[in-house]
Amino acid sequence: MKLHHVQVSCPAGGEGAARRFYRDALGLPEVEKPPVLAARGGVWFRSADGNVEIHVGVEPDFRPARKAHPALCVDDIDAVADKVARAGFPVEWDDLLPGYRRFYTADGNGNRVEVLAPERSRCAHGEQRNGTPEAGPADRREGVHREPAAASLPGALRPATGRPQPR
Repeated sequence: MKLHHVQVSCPAGGEGAARRFYRDALGLPEVEKPPVLAARGGVWFRSADGNVEIHVGVEPDFRPARKAHPALCVDDIDAVADKVARAGFPVEWDDLLPGYRRFYTADGNGNRVEVLAPERSRCAHGEQRNGTPEAGPADRREGVHREPAAASLPGALRPATGRPQPR
């Protein structure tokens, strides 16, 4: 199993604000919605390699998500933070997740978004340490391994969607 997409909400007419964040600040290309779904409004974004997909849907009684959020793993967190800040979005650093540097921001409609990068090197599930895959707490039981890293995404984004899979 793998994650197909994450959906966040926006108010009617909030598509432009979503584009300024996901497309312009994060570098995720916009993709065309199927015609039957396009009539509902909203906008979709997908990385060039297809590993990250975010749908922004119109919600009549919209309220920004302050707790629930997508988390995007990146290779160069400082470059992404700089680009997000230069685009006018907040960057709030947080050091509470061991092994990662991360910040929180808000998309153009106020939804919480997390951006993170491992302190060691690449954003992948199954990072290498001393030439061997490193096991996280959930991986320390027998029969679980991590999938290899995904290809690079625009703006140094990588998906944060890896899940332990049985061998």
